[in-house]
Amino acid sequence: MTRAQGSIARRSRGRIAIFAAIAALSTTAAAAEPLAERIILRDKPKPLQAIQFVDGVGKSRGLSDFHGKSVLLNIWATWCVPCRKEMPALDRLQATLGGPNFQVVPLSIDRGGADVVRKFFAEIGIKKLEMYLDVSGDATRKLSVVGLPTTLVIDREGREVGRLIGPAEWDEPTNIEFVKCIIAKDDVRQTPKNSEDAMSSCGGRIVRFPAESKTKK
Repeated sequence: MTRAQGSIARRSRGRIAIFAAIAALSTTAAAAEPLAERIILRDKPKPLQAIQFVDGVGKSRGLSDFHGKSVLLNIWATWCVPCRKEMPALDRLQATLGGPNFQVVPLSIDRGGADVVRKFFAEIGIKKLEMYLDVSGDATRKLSVVGLPTTLVIDREGREVGRLIGPAEWDEPTNIEFVKCIIAKDDVRQTPKNSEDAMSSCGGRIVRFPAESKTKK
């Protein structure tokens, strides 16, 4: 990382820390609200820039590693109080829905690295979530993250379908059903016979997955 990039990363972390501190004062009530009422759903899935991060053993990873899965990308840090509170719920969501079609990807921006995250996971008894770290700030810049936690719903083609700024009770039954519905709509779009756009309601919200474009020969 160059000196200029390092300066940008520090400023970005500073802004995010301020937002996280403010959010911590008012997120308890908001987190209890149904996910379907708070999440920002896109009219059209948005292609995302390639981001680089590492897993718990230091292996380089990227969103392309999860191609073919619906992904819940949660950007967080151990110093973010709302992030800490919602992590057990994300672990339970992964335990409930995780598999070949869906994965929760908790991406920490802790500068302390894997040891800090590993210690925190051990303290709160995380069992199903894997560790991912972005100590460079690459993800927060390229994904335009302005506060923590920020969670992106990403389809199987690696595009952003929705975004939630702030925590949620991810293991609350209505929220689990909402996430299951989005996974199901993404799955329908992947079925060969469904050549038209998949568009229907999840929790009273319209979720739209355009049909895959076909290359003309």
